[in-house]
Amino acid sequence: MKRRDLLKLTGGLPLMSTAYAQSAKPAFGRSRPGDPAWPSDARWQALEDQVGGQLVRVRSPLEVCTATPGSAACAAVFKGLKNPYYIRDDLALTQTSGWADAWTSAPSTWAVAARGAPDVAAAVDFARQHKLRLVVKGGGHSYQGTSNAPDSLLVWTRSMDGIVLHDAFVGQGCTSAPQKAISVGAGAIWRDVYATAAKAGRYVQGGGCLTVGVAGLIQSGGFGSFSKRFGLAAAGLLEAEVVTADGKVSVANACTNPDLFWGLKGGGGGSLGVVTRLTLRTHDLPNFFGGAFATVKARSDAAYRRLIQRFMSFYRESLFNPAWGEIVRFRPDNTLEIAMVFQGLDQAAAAAVWKPFFDWVAASPVDFALVMPPMIVAVPARYFWDAAFLKQNAPDVVLSDDRSDAPAENVFWRGNLGEAGWFLHAYQSTWMPAALLAPEREAQLADALFASSRHWSHALHFNKGLAGAPAEAVAAARDTATNPAAIEAFALAISAAEGPPAFPGMAGHEPDLALARRNAAKVGAAMAELRKLVPEPGSYVSESNYFEAGWQRAFWGANYPRLRAVKDKYDPDGLFFVHHGVGSEDWSPDGFTRRV
Repeated sequence: MKRRDLLKLTGGLPLMSTAYAQSAKPAFGRSRPGDPAWPSDARWQALEDQVGGQLVRVRSPLEVCTATPGSAACAAVFKGLKNPYYIRDDLALTQTSGWADAWTSAPSTWAVAARGAPDVAAAVDFARQHKLRLVVKGGGHSYQGTSNAPDSLLVWTRSMDGIVLHDAFVGQGCTSAPQKAISVGAGAIWRDVYATAAKAGRYVQGGGCLTVGVAGLIQSGGFGSFSKRFGLAAAGLLEAEVVTADGKVSVANACTNPDLFWGLKGGGGGSLGVVTRLTLRTHDLPNFFGGAFATVKARSDAAYRRLIQRFMSFYRESLFNPAWGEIVRFRPDNTLEIAMVFQGLDQAAAAAVWKPFFDWVAASPVDFALVMPPMIVAVPARYFWDAAFLKQNAPDVVLSDDRSDAPAENVFWRGNLGEAGWFLHAYQSTWMPAALLAPEREAQLADALFASSRHWSHALHFNKGLAGAPAEAVAAARDTATNPAAIEAFALAISAAEGPPAFPGMAGHEPDLALARRNAAKVGAAMAELRKLVPEPGSYVSESNYFEAGWQRAFWGANYPRLRAVKDKYDPDGLFFVHHGVGSEDWSPDGFTRRV
């Protein structure tokens, strides 16, 4: 090679770097217990004094299972792991017990049970000054294990659960028109927020699972049952109070720290700061909410393939609109499970929508059987999250917190029971572009859905794609950090496999890793069939593969470089680390060592 050619090549190398490359930073290691740099007892005592006695040495209830795995006390703990409220109320536990070959839930060493932003700021300052791994737990629902880490300091926001309604909210530093809104502490869960808003005749867009934490869902983008009408939960954020890496308590909205505000709307929880309060836009409450449920079984593979195509055609014609959300599941045993919700329709109107499809099924008894006959129910929207109403009128739909001292309003959807404490074998998602619904691609889509079901069950979550939503909901979503693929998608396809709560090395409660790996391979094969239709697959950060390759583009698409710039501005030293979070590529997988 000639010298001038070598100079041209080396001169061009900076332009050939990846989109995510950053300026080099020195290697850095966080402290662990036993390290010389680990804080002394006196320093921990000083932190305890600063937070008014809210510093807690973490002890997991699972310790009894390590010592006496067959005891009644251990059995009581595992019974509790199927109660999401039990998990929520213990700072050492997480709603997911682990993921095969990925992570296992493990408690922090110390925790600050924060009562407000000053306690959070004290914990952030302490972690920064002493080079500690910092973790934040709100609802504890992270599938990726981001709300726990051994040898860390935990900020636990459980007590920060206040809720305040506003008739005329204006963000700090803003001059925009007042809006109806609701302010929520970082430790609140959606059940309480929905119920409070509904009593005032309002609706706030949040998550579908009642025990999910508000702050984590908003920061991850956030889809709920009625997102096809009201859009992303993050798009409804009007203002956030947040503690940044320098320990300052700041406000972020469209007028104050607007870059941080944008990043908090879908940039992933735990990466940019610790959110302590959120103010969300509210909407007028619809007259009715309801659900449509049925299970259809095809008697042959050919009939099942035909059933899939007919349903997708019916969806395009009748359900691809803001009224309908939630899921249809495709199973390897040739069953189609319908579990959809609707808003703004009464029961008769909803039943009329479905009549053509069920008439078509009934016309071919040789090919199809209704394993579960259609059930379409509507209730006044003001009662949809009323615990007393649900327990009296829909006892098969909800379960209650079974602890003797539990508040009466502690209910959760029966359909979420399997997720309590589960041990994941695999979890993958892919947004499905609305272009696949075009009549000329109908057969291709049906072929892929059928082929995927030969490997493992999978579901289309129609409320987690914003194609078909109102224009204002789509426009608001574009002003978030969420992957733009969500805006163009008619649904999010999800395939997953799981087992009961399990912990490696705990006698009698160990995961079946051989089974988990077989199931993971089947999930991968199922999703591969669907991804053949999507040139650049995008994935929802909260419901994604722990081992996602190219996660920056999968989770955030073209938004990632902008997110990385926000990260470098507000957290230049990487105090906030989560698996596959913004800037995590600079760190070792456990978040303790920054790579050179």
